[in-house]
Amino acid sequence: MEDYPKAYFYKKIVTAKRYIDQHYAENIDIENIASEAQFSKFDFIRQFKKVYGKTPYNYLKSVRLSRAIELLKSECTIMEVCYAVGYDSLSSFSGLFKKATGLTPSQYQKAFIERAKLIKSKPLNYIPGCFSEKYNWKKSNFEEIDKNSPK
Repeated sequence: MEDYPKAYFYKKIVTAKRYIDQHYAENIDIENIASEAQFSKFDFIRQFKKVYGKTPYNYLKSVRLSRAIELLKSECTIMEVCYAVGYDSLSSFSGLFKKATGLTPSQYQKAFIERAKLIKSKPLNYIPGCFSEKYNWKKSNFEEIDKNSPK
């Protein structure tokens, strides 16, 4: 009978995490999530961090950042990405993004587009080293093949 309360406890925490995963783009109120999970706000934050290693707020930021990275790889504008992941201010979104990645959203998007162009123009240069080692391929072979390939 001792396992039941523990399983019930984890179910409530997982339910709260799923709520964050599904509603990351909305204005999420931690107090409402905590009360839905039947915890006080501070107990909820402590228990969530104990289970996931992050506070609910930091987890929300990481979910938003992951989604923003995905969207920046598409043809969305920076402003569209900002609003799509739940931020109201472009400057706060850009600041958080840069703090997390070292690049502004526009720098990240530009770097992704440039890399995609390079991969398209010279795909053999982007075969992972572990794959080429597995088949005993050498990087120089790629260069030779690439130089002789029709354009």
